[in-house]
Amino acid sequence: MFFEPETWVAVAFVILMVLFAYLGIHRTVLTALDKRADRIKAELDDARRLKEEAAKLLADYKSKRTSAEREAEEIIANARAEAERIASEAKAKMEDFVARRTKTAEGKIALAEAQAVADVRSAAANAAVAAASTILSQSVKGSVADDLLAKGIAEVRAKLN
Repeated sequence: MFFEPETWVAVAFVILMVLFAYLGIHRTVLTALDKRADRIKAELDDARRLKEEAAKLLADYKSKRTSAEREAEEIIANARAEAERIASEAKAKMEDFVARRTKTAEGKIALAEAQAVADVRSAAANAAVAAASTILSQSVKGSVADDLLAKGIAEVRAKLN
């Protein structure tokens, strides 16, 4: 038995354990393991807390994104409604402008027609007066001719103008 190597390994192991117990190494090892376990637990708690904060932030950003999308849709709807309102107002103003311009142009045309008719009548009256005075001056002579000529010219002017 004393010549077997396993016996001496067992004896050395027991001596080493007694020496470790005497020196208090087991307490040092247990303290180090406890500190390491506490540090790992603290890290896990921090990781769990960070995960919860990240989940809260994610939920907050999702709600903000949803709110922003809803607000953007409202802005687009309002802009479309405003554009349609402006377009309808512009169309109404354009139609009113065209109607006023048409009415003004028709008035100018009517005035030009009246002026043209008056000019034609005036030219016809002048031509008739000139023709009548030429005919009467050649056919009638004397003071009676002058009186008739003046009365005829006055009548023709009054009727034609």
